[in-house]
Amino acid sequence: MKQNIALVTGGYSGEAVISYKSVITIDNNLDRDRFNVYIIDINADGWWYKPATGDRVAVDKNDFTITDSGSKISFDAVFIGMHGTPGEDGKLQGYFDTLGIPYTGCDAATSAITFNKRYATAVAGAAEIAVARSVVLFRDQLTSPDQVAQNLKFPVFVKPNNGGSSIGMSKVNAFTDEFGIAIEKAFREDSQVLVEEMVEGREFTVGVFQSKGNIIVLPLTEVKADQDQAFFDFVAKYQGKSTETTPAVVDDVIADKIRDTARKVYQVFNCRGVVRIDFIFNEREGRPYMLEVNTIPGQSEASIVPQQVKVMGWSLKEFYTKLVEEALP
Repeated sequence: MKQNIALVTGGYSGEAVISYKSVITIDNNLDRDRFNVYIIDINADGWWYKPATGDRVAVDKNDFTITDSGSKISFDAVFIGMHGTPGEDGKLQGYFDTLGIPYTGCDAATSAITFNKRYATAVAGAAEIAVARSVVLFRDQLTSPDQVAQNLKFPVFVKPNNGGSSIGMSKVNAFTDEFGIAIEKAFREDSQVLVEEMVEGREFTVGVFQSKGNIIVLPLTEVKADQDQAFFDFVAKYQGKSTETTPAVVDDVIADKIRDTARKVYQVFNCRGVVRIDFIFNEREGRPYMLEVNTIPGQSEASIVPQQVKVMGWSLKEFYTKLVEEALP
């Protein structure tokens, strides 16, 4: 008998637009011979299931069920394809834990910690994983740009502390008026802002997942923003303003260090399902710096993890089946 899978998309943040692109790829590659797939759109207007024909149907939040063609449908598992809140920050995970419904990806605690960039770097640093020096700012505890700048070495990245897809992020090369403007820009996205020193080096990103007790590291991708882009921001990621080389052309010694650190990050944060970990490899120090952990990495056609899966020699159908199997009891 086929299992019922709820494929959750949408969200309450600006990252919803990426969620809707990711869910197309996931939906097109979930194995219909094994799963009945129901797309659930969670947005500011409500929680909805849109059947192939007819009007959309509200989800019963009491037990996360829907009614389709007069029949009540419950779900064997949830495939979370939502970026940003509430799907990537632990809120939905806690809800599903309360209901006892299994889901793909990291649990509530891991999701909440990794979504908060300052918490994530603190956990990584405590585990002796290299991270950049940073300062976190709070909207209700205003600190002048001058005071912040005294404790940091430029260039710096200024970004919302919670969130992803590089929304609200800026690179500031020197202490000028641009620094204050960048802080204001980030505060428009979040009540906390992280100011992080730039680490010199090559940027790599890699997907990591677990299957049957084995931690599998996907092929590395090297990321280079185009010359007219200051860094790998939202435009570079999603509007083709970057060069992504998969597999990365890199010495085995460097690749092994990144892969080993990626496995350690996955274990330290108690990750589940697939995550994508971003690194800067500092060649002078000979070690990778962890930038962040993305617990629900993009799955759109422009996204990196699907590229890495294909280079590894798997189809996306095989890959998504593995993720669902890991979620199921």
